[in-house]
Formats: sequence, structure tokens, C-alpha cells
Amino acid sequence: MALNTRMADEMALRNTRTLTIGVDLGGTSLRIAAYTPGTGILKVTTLRTRVDAGPLAVIDDMCAAIDRLLGEYRHDRAFAGVGIGSPGPLELPEGRLHHPPNLPGWDGFPMLQKLTERLQAPVILESDANAAVLAEYVLGLGNLLNIDSLCMLTLGTGVGNGIVLNGRIWHGAAGMGGEAGHMTIYPDGPLCGCGNHGCLEAYASATAILDKAHRLLASGKAPGLAQRKQRGALETALDLAEAAHDGDPDARTLYAETGKALGICLAGLINILNLPLYVIGGGVANSWELLAPSIFEELEKRSYVYALTAPDRPAAGRMPGGGTQVLPAKLGPEAGLLGACILPLYSSESTAIRA
Repeated sequence: MALNTRMADEMALRNTRTLTIGVDLGGTSLRIAAYTPGTGILKVTTLRTRVDAGPLAVIDDMCAAIDRLLGEYRHDRAFAGVGIGSPGPLELPEGRLHHPPNLPGWDGFPMLQKLTERLQAPVILESDANAAVLAEYVLGLGNLLNIDSLCMLTLGTGVGNGIVLNGRIWHGAAGMGGEAGHMTIYPDGPLCGCGNHGCLEAYASATAILDKAHRLLASGKAPGLAQRKQRGALETALDLAEAAHDGDPDARTLYAETGKALGICLAGLINILNLPLYVIGGGVANSWELLAPSIFEELEKRSYVYALTAPDRPAAGRMPGGGTQVLPAKLGPEAGLLGACILPLYSSESTAIRA
């Protein structure tokens, strides 16, 4: 079943011996964790996502890993179920994927049905960004700032978006609410995996940042990056971030351009939603200090709501948390996996409480 828009006020988090399994399904890697509220994550299994082998092969890998973790940790614990964070677009409550840009060949795949049949156990399916925003709401910045509404962008293989409104995950009419990764930033920009041009995902995902670096290298205009590539030190977005930290001007420019795209998107979200908290998570968010200057420059220029409600601004005084906050995720890249782990700890009937 899909997580109901109302989260439970009686959570199994009260029972430190409750066991859950959380799954973070990504376009490149698949992470499966055993979790108890008393200990946190007990063990993580990481696998390559065999996208080229098709969805059933990935489900086989996922279920085999879940079975192994259950065999290792289920004894003398109450098993609450499996939580899955999946790339979207995801149709809920049916649990079908529709043209997920980072999972080619998965269009129309009934993931919830297949997992429930295979596991014969409770399965809660959410978008990966909804799992991440749930974790930040319950265990991270939402809890720290005592805020019940927040918006989160997750920057990984793609760009996800999750929203909590008044303590409830916002699903929209068909479970597809929160797809800001496919908001158009530049209409004539590069082609995105969704088929549109100029989406945020085409600028701010780890894949997009590395692609931009490779195009720059091909132009012959980035000698510093070329030297790193010759040494085999430019294989990931993290490598590019290290180059930027070391002062490489081209790497720093690439991250500044990424921050600008994020700032344009966030300005629109702030103007529309007027929430107290916007969180940037995922692996790319580890480079927050490279992104932040351009983000805030764009917010000041493009969002009059931000200009009025940022901390210490005229209209910020009565806002929860002291004004419109834009912050890196407290839980870091683990937010999605943690959120998947705590998904089964909610019933479907009432409002969430915090752990």
C-alpha cells in the first residue's frame, strides 16, 4: 500500500525492537538497510542497479537482499514491513511507474504489486524524494526547527522533490505531486531524460554536472580539468567538487551555474508555496558551499517573497523557524534511505509525530 497522506500519531518508533527494511532505489545503485528505532540502521547492502537487465531483474536483486537481511535480523524482533523509495513519476496508490527518466524500460511497471507478491509482507511505496523529505521532517531539520511544512530537493542521479504540508506528505491527485526536478529553468536548455528541454535535472543532478564538465573538456577550454582527467581523477561529480575546492576556475564556474539553476527553481517554489523551510539534499548537496552563493544571489533577485521573509526581514517575525530558511539537509545523502526505513513505522490513519 502507498503511504496515506495522514501519518500516524502512534508510531512503532516507540518500540525500539521493531524491525523494518528500507530500500533506496536509484538509477545507478540500490541500497537496502535493516533498521530498528533503538539502534538506527543496523546494516546496509549496496548493489548496482541492473537497469539494462530490466525491472524484474532489479526486483529479484532487491528481494534477495531483503530476504538475507530478514534472515539475519528478524529473530526476536517484530517486523513492521518494507519501505521503498523509488524514482518517479510514481502513480499512487497503485504503485506504478510512468516514464521514469533514470529507469529506462520501467514505464508502466507495477512495482508495488510485484514486490508485495514476492515478499508476502507489508510494503510501503513512496517516491525517493518523499522518503527523503519524511526523514528530514521527522528526524532532521523539521524536527530541529519545529517546522511542520517543508520542501526538499534531492540532487543525485536525477533531481527529486518532496513536500510536507502541515505534517503530511503532499502527493497530489495521482501521487505525482512534487516534480520540481522537471521544472523548466531555461526553455532552450539541454534535453532532459523526461523529454523536455532545460529542466532543473538537466543542470543540477550529479549526472548533468559531470556531463557539463565533459563537454567543457571536449572543447579544449579547461586545462586544469584535463590534467585531472589524465590522472583518472575526474570520474564523478565528487571529483569535480574536489577540483573546485582546490581552486580550479572551470570547476568553480560549473558549480556556480548549478547554484544559479537551483536558485531560479527555488525562487519559483518560494513564491508559490511560502513555506518556512526548503532543504537541499542528495550527494550534490555535499558541495553546498560551492552552490550557496549563486543560490542566494538568485533568490534575492527573483523572489520577492524570499526578500520579505528571509530571516531578519520585515515579514519573517511570525514565521515558524524565524523566516524562510534554505539549508542543506541535516541528514545528508542518507535521508532517502532513512526515510524508506521509517515509512513502515506509520499507520495510515492519523497525523505524524516526531521520533
